[in-house]
Amino acid sequence: MLDEKLARIRAHRNNINRNRRLERTMLSDIERQFVERRLAEEQTALEALRSRTFSVTLSVPRGSTRPSNMGPAS
Repeated sequence: MLDEKLARIRAHRNNINRNRRLERTMLSDIERQFVERRLAEEQTALEALRSRTFSVTLSVPRGSTRPSNMGPAS
């Protein structure tokens, strides 16, 4: 499962890089709009996949201001 998600992340990154390279070329207005839209879609999809794949949940017990293994505050 993780391998599949990492492969999808790589594919999105490759698509983003390809679209960025295309942006630096001579494009018509319609082509540029298409490339920019695809770039935005790929970036959105990449961020969503990253957040689902590498979600980290941190919780602090109620009434606690610092972890007990860090010693007293200075």
